[in-house]
Amino acid sequence: MCAKAEAQDVAERSDPHARQPSDSGTVDATTDEQILRELEQMRARIAELEARFRHRAAGTEPIAPSLVTLAGNTTDSGQAGSPHASEPAPKAEPFAFADWTWLNGNPRTKQSPLDTKFFTPEIRADVDYVYDFNHPKDDTIGGSSEVFRSNEVQVTQLGVGGDFHFDNVRARLMTQFGMYSQTTPRNDASPARGQWNLDGAYRYLSEAYGGYHFNALHGINVDAGIFMSYIGLFSYYNFDNWAYQPSYVSSNTPWFFNGLRVQIFPTEKLKIEPWFINGWQSYGRFNGRSGIGGQILYRPNGSISIISNNYGVGADALGIPDRTRLHTDDSIEVKYYDRPERWLDKAAFSFTFDAGCETGGRVNCTGNSKTGVKQSFLGWMFYNRLWFHRDLYGLTLGGGAINNPGRYLVLLPPINGATASSGTPYFTENPGDQYKAWDASATLDYMPSQYITFRWEYNHRQANVPYFSGPRSSRSAKFRRVANLSGDIQPWCALVATKV
Repeated sequence: MCAKAEAQDVAERSDPHARQPSDSGTVDATTDEQILRELEQMRARIAELEARFRHRAAGTEPIAPSLVTLAGNTTDSGQAGSPHASEPAPKAEPFAFADWTWLNGNPRTKQSPLDTKFFTPEIRADVDYVYDFNHPKDDTIGGSSEVFRSNEVQVTQLGVGGDFHFDNVRARLMTQFGMYSQTTPRNDASPARGQWNLDGAYRYLSEAYGGYHFNALHGINVDAGIFMSYIGLFSYYNFDNWAYQPSYVSSNTPWFFNGLRVQIFPTEKLKIEPWFINGWQSYGRFNGRSGIGGQILYRPNGSISIISNNYGVGADALGIPDRTRLHTDDSIEVKYYDRPERWLDKAAFSFTFDAGCETGGRVNCTGNSKTGVKQSFLGWMFYNRLWFHRDLYGLTLGGGAINNPGRYLVLLPPINGATASSGTPYFTENPGDQYKAWDASATLDYMPSQYITFRWEYNHRQANVPYFSGPRSSRSAKFRRVANLSGDIQPWCALVATKV
């Protein structure tokens, strides 16, 4: 109604004599042409305003063509052409063609109660209780990036933050209080090089970046700061995953990067994401060289997701500047059953394969020779997930294995407070040191709301060398003579991720 009133008012103001009769009582032919011309202009103006209103409501308002252009858009017959012919159709949002809450590593929340035009707040709380059948004397659990204490209730992570988005500017902040603020930084040796205490500066941040969205192709995002890596498929946030304790391929590979990423969406089904980063899950550089990598994500339909992460160039062994690292991480997830009306309503599986090596500094990728010993990584993991009764219950069975001679991706046990930068003589990480391990788990979820998960999980992990904490304590000099296997059961583990 406003547009029509505006059109009428403009028509009257543009030709005040258009509606006046001539002295002969007939309308002048020239005046008729002017009226028709003004009416065509007003129709074009109304169409333009309606189009702009629709785009504004969708949050994708384009640059509107001028009134002169619309008025001058005529066909060969001299009639005004449709203004919609000059409007480019809005491109589809990337991956918006399906519901991806079933994916391992994706949150299953479908809406945020307090989402606004400018900010989407998010709160995450992860609390667990772990019983370790290996009975560590001082309750310390080693060899994991998710569970850390036995027979105690612990806050693994409390995160507060969210996403800022306005006028193509974007930013994300997520804090990490609780066990993650201590256990994640101790696995990074890069703060030992140089000054300013990088682990202290970043330990309470899991994500912190800002960037800009370019309206090209199906979207291009450029972000700089700390962002999640998703190498190893699983999310850093346990609420998003099918299991609480992932296999070694995920637990021993990076959770985050510090650097620059560019997310390019050539189509609605494909993402290409190059990285320029400080190093392999590091706040700073280990030596004098940064790392380069990238991700390719392809989802041909709503039931398949294929992802490939690749990393190279970086010199990620502290104090060994001529040793470089290569790594590939490749996963496929398939939803092979989807019947919402049945008690068993959904089923999916994921498979991940990783391979990598290091070369230089007395090691190589191929085998023992005069240039050094073989230092490589091979690993896989497989998980199968079932959902029941409209996604109220979930059951996951899975596990995996790794072979990592040189132990360069093995999590250092926290013996006498050892960290990645200090090392320990009781578990060396020298060229040629062998490490093979496997695990299996069963996970039962109760999900009364999209914002909370109650999880019970049994996990068995075993290695070919003494590795896991036992009854002689993680502070004992006799650590290497304890039992070399442990089973971790979580009779109660409450997780909540609420976007409020």
